[in-house]
Amino acid sequence: MNDFQYAKAGTARDATALMNGQPQAVYLAGATTLLDLMKANLASPPLLIDINSLPFTGIEQTRDGLRIGAMERMNAVGENPFVVSQFPAVSQSLLLAASAQLRNMASIGGNLLQRTRCGYFRDPAFPCNKRMPGTGCPALTGDNHNMAILGTSESCITTSYPGDLAVALLAFDAVLILQNQKGQQRRVPINEFYLLPGDTPHREHVLEAGELIVAVIIPAANHARHSTYLKVRERTSYAYALASAAVGLNIQGGTIHSARVALGGVGAQPWRSPAAEEVLTGAPASLATFHAAAAAALRTAKPRSENAFKVDLAQNTLVRALQTVANA
Repeated sequence: MNDFQYAKAGTARDATALMNGQPQAVYLAGATTLLDLMKANLASPPLLIDINSLPFTGIEQTRDGLRIGAMERMNAVGENPFVVSQFPAVSQSLLLAASAQLRNMASIGGNLLQRTRCGYFRDPAFPCNKRMPGTGCPALTGDNHNMAILGTSESCITTSYPGDLAVALLAFDAVLILQNQKGQQRRVPINEFYLLPGDTPHREHVLEAGELIVAVIIPAANHARHSTYLKVRERTSYAYALASAAVGLNIQGGTIHSARVALGGVGAQPWRSPAAEEVLTGAPASLATFHAAAAAALRTAKPRSENAFKVDLAQNTLVRALQTVANA
């Protein structure tokens, strides 16, 4: 780990002013991801700006849904009674992540900005287009068993965002509130926040220099109330998803009136599936429908030498999640 300076920001303007004077600085919240990167010499910020005193907190029921402050901790949100009852998939995505100790530290905003767990990215001994553009992607022909099968490119096949929360937020049309160095705020739908690798895999999201995630807004909906998050991993705790599914269904009289489907662990970003939702909407809530939706969700998958198993795994995960909601 390299030497760095530390400053504590009392207000958002203080934080952005410090960032403006030192553009390579980074914001420090829970630091559960940042310190990992610094210890591995994958991040070497000259200045850490502590934003834990900023008032970006609160878990609020609004007229239209839910507002979560970006500085709220994962456990606090996951265990909140309103989140549990009205957005169960969001609650489950948080409580299935990491460990209780880390969830007590990790902030919502920081969780959304996690970097990939790709071994090639994490090991400076290997080239990596995400870490150093133009050097190559060893995973294309190397160990790719846990890499993405949707949304990849010849520049990068890693699953860029390794977490769970963004998958659930994507399923339910969440919006991120971002604030820049001038105090101006903008709303970015989460489906526009993450970027596919293309030819620029080092650009993972649309957050601009100095911008802060202030809050997350999730609209209320019947399919959000009747939802689940299913995570399949190599061990039952403290492991990242090989495949996951956040699904919500509004079923009336045995017919699906609205559906939301997002997948994790298989995409170059959290992966929403309009194709699966189209199959589900207006169809009977049956096993045959669920299998058809799962097939549609993975139709464009491009597995590599060691990760073809993810096609079946993701399909089975999605079918099981849909059954869980339909039978609840």
